Amino acid sequence: MSLTKKMSELVDELGNVGIVPVIKLDKVDNAEKLAKALRDGGINCAEVTFRAKGADEVIRRMTKAYPDMLVGAGTVLTCEQVDSAVAAGAKFCVAPGLNPKVVKHCLGKGVPFAPGLSSASEIEQALELGLDFCKFFPAEQAGGLPYIKSVCGPYTTMRFMPTGGITADNLNSYLAYNKIVCCGGSWIVPNNLLAAEDWAGITKLCREAIDKMLGFTMVHVGLNCASPEEAESVADSFERAFGFEKKCGNSSVFSSTYMEMMKQPFRGTHGHIAVATNSVKRAVYQLKLRGYEIDETSVKYGADGTMNVAYLKDEFGGFAVHLVLKK
Repeated sequence: MSLTKKMSELVDELGNVGIVPVIKLDKVDNAEKLAKALRDGGINCAEVTFRAKGADEVIRRMTKAYPDMLVGAGTVLTCEQVDSAVAAGAKFCVAPGLNPKVVKHCLGKGVPFAPGLSSASEIEQALELGLDFCKFFPAEQAGGLPYIKSVCGPYTTMRFMPTGGITADNLNSYLAYNKIVCCGGSWIVPNNLLAAEDWAGITKLCREAIDKMLGFTMVHVGLNCASPEEAESVADSFERAFGFEKKCGNSSVFSSTYMEMMKQPFRGTHGHIAVATNSVKRAVYQLKLRGYEIDETSVKYGADGTMNVAYLKDEFGGFAVHLVLKK
């Protein structure tokens, strides 16, 4: 596989996950347990930093236990560390800064590299090296999202993985910007939980972060009616009883924003339930991890190429369930 294709697939996969945990694991024997804790929480990737001794062995153990896991090496500062990371099975390398010698060495081995940068000059160096995806570090300390937006103006092809100061509270602000592929952070794998070997606690933090990132919200329920007349009759009943305003459309009648009466039977035995999310693409990825199938024929995209609608194959209590992009 060409390096260009590898980089494209890496960016796509990181974009699906959204969150890249930065891991400093001192106890190598816990590598497999940590990998499982991350996966159980919905995060099938990790950046294992070379700041800890034995990082290459941690990478080796994680990738051996879970070959499909997207395990990369972090804080890769030398060509020797590149060699160790690649030999251990790292699928990408990351650094806090931009060292052209190290970048070229890694790319020469056919492994994607995301160097850290925080200025226009460094972006130009990265572009000169053929890169269009880099770590932005330290994100918050270097100016945060406002700075990233301002510096992206002249460099339309560059995309970023901000790391440094990213938390559950500011994660969605970063991910809402289309130049941000994913965010890196260590808050999901804090040192105290690693020291306590609290794998359930790490899984819980992962799941909470994923759910907060996706921001699932039920937005309306659609009822299948046999005819336009029945749809309007049901809406009239809601209006008389509760004062919910009736709004007629081409294919359905809404009662307030929460109830939709279909003018003829649509998806689902009884109807459908619409669930809004911050990212339909990431939600589809997570739901597949949770064991749900997506009806690929139902997927729709906006004019900008963003996935904005997708139905699950399974019904919930006789109702089809579909994801919609939050407005």
